[in-house]
Amino acid sequence: MIPAIFEGIPRDIIDRFDQGRDTAGLPAKVNGHRFATAEYAALLAGMGGPGPEPIAIYIHIPFCPVRCLYCACHTTITHDSARIDAYLDTLEREMDLVVEHLGSGRDLCQIHVGGGTPNYLSDSQLVRLMEAVGQRFHICEDTDTGIECNPRRCSAGQMELLKGLGFNRISFGVQDLDASVQHAIGRINSQALVRDVHATARSIGFETTCLDLIYGLPEQTRQGFHETLERVIDMGPDRVGCYSYSHCPATRPHQYAIAAGSLPSPREKLILLHEAVNCLVAAEYHWIGIDCFARDGDPLSVAQANRRLSHNCIGYTRGPSRPLLAFGASALGEVDGAFIQNEPDLKAWSGAVSAGQLPVACGRRLSEDDLRRRKALRHLLCNLELPANLAQGIEEEYERLARCAEIGLVEVTPNSIRVTPRGRYFLRSLCGHDDSTLAWSSSQWGVPHLA
Repeated sequence: MIPAIFEGIPRDIIDRFDQGRDTAGLPAKVNGHRFATAEYAALLAGMGGPGPEPIAIYIHIPFCPVRCLYCACHTTITHDSARIDAYLDTLEREMDLVVEHLGSGRDLCQIHVGGGTPNYLSDSQLVRLMEAVGQRFHICEDTDTGIECNPRRCSAGQMELLKGLGFNRISFGVQDLDASVQHAIGRINSQALVRDVHATARSIGFETTCLDLIYGLPEQTRQGFHETLERVIDMGPDRVGCYSYSHCPATRPHQYAIAAGSLPSPREKLILLHEAVNCLVAAEYHWIGIDCFARDGDPLSVAQANRRLSHNCIGYTRGPSRPLLAFGASALGEVDGAFIQNEPDLKAWSGAVSAGQLPVACGRRLSEDDLRRRKALRHLLCNLELPANLAQGIEEEYERLARCAEIGLVEVTPNSIRVTPRGRYFLRSLCGHDDSTLAWSSSQWGVPHLA
C-alpha cells in the first residue's frame, strides 16, 4: 500500500520515479559534445591571475579487487599492484599537464578521492597519491579532504594513515545490511564489520563519517530496509547517503547477473525512500537536497539552514561552488562554465596523457541560457524553491514547474515556487528530468556531498 503522502499523484509520475538517471555516464546527447583539449587548456590558463580563488579537485581511482553486481562506476578489476603504480605514474603526469596551464601552488578548498575502491591502494600508494597532490597544489589547514572506502578493505592501520595524510572525511559504502540483498549484489559487509570499522574511524578522529546506502536493490523489502536503517542509525554516523540504484545492464553487462524480477518496482522504490526519510528524520537527521542526510551541526546542515548550501557536478557543498578539476580516467570536472569529462577508457586516457595531451573525452561549454538554467536548478536543489527573479530566460521551465502545483508537488506564491514535502521525493524530476545541465550534475561516484 502506498503511503498517504503520495495519494493523488498520477501513476505515470510514480512509475517514472527516478527513472533514466544513469550514474555511470552521461546521456548520449551530452556525450556527443566533443571538447577540444586546447579549449580546456585555455579555460585553465584563464583561471590564473592575482589572488585566484581556491579550487576543488576530484581524483578517480578506477580499480577494485572484485566487481559488485550493482556497480555503476567506471572501474577495472585487477590484482596487479604494478598496474596501479603505472596508473599513478600517469595521474601525476596529468596533474603536471594541468599545472602547466593553471600554475602551481593553487589553494585547495576540497579534495575528494573516489572510485572504484580508493582504499584498495596500498599504504605506499596512498602516501604517493597525496604527496603528488601536495607537490602541485596547496593543501590548506581547512581543506575538506574526503575519501570513499569499502569497509572490507579497511583496517585500523590504514585509517590511521589516511587521517595522517590529511583526510578529515571518510565514507563507507554499506549499501544494505540485509544478508539476502548483499548476496544478490555480491557485496558482503556484516553488521559487526561495519560497526567496528565505523567505530574505529570515530576513535581515530575523522571529523565526518558517512555510511552510504542504496535503495532499489534486488531482494530489498520495506521491512528489511527499515532494519538496515535502524542498525545504521544506531552506529551514529554524521551523515547517511541514500542513493537510488540504476539498473542499466545494456551499458553495464555485469548487471545482467541481477534478475530483473528481483528488483523493486518504481512504486516500491519510492516507498523505500519514504522509509529512509521517516527513519532518518525521526533520528534527527536533516534531509539535505535529494539523497543526503546529516546530523544537526554538520557543515551541510548548517549551510542549508543559513542558505549557503551549494551544488556542483559531484554534489552538495557547504559554501560557494568552486572550479572543480578532475583527474583520472572518466573523471568529471567543471571549470568556468564548462563541464569536462576525461576519457573513460584506461588505455585512451593513458595514451592521451603520454602524448602530452589533456585527456578530455567530451565536454560542454554552457551558453548564457544554460548558465541561467543552471543557476535556477542549483537554487532549487539547495533551497527547495525557485524565486521568480531567477526565471528570466527560463520562463517555459518556470511555468512547467508551476503546473506541478496541481498534484501538490509545489506551491506557487507571488514571488516564488516552493517544493512541498511530497514534492521533495520528486525533486530530481522537478529540476528538469531531461535537462543536460542536471545530467552533468548527477553523482557519478556515489558520494554527492563534498562538505
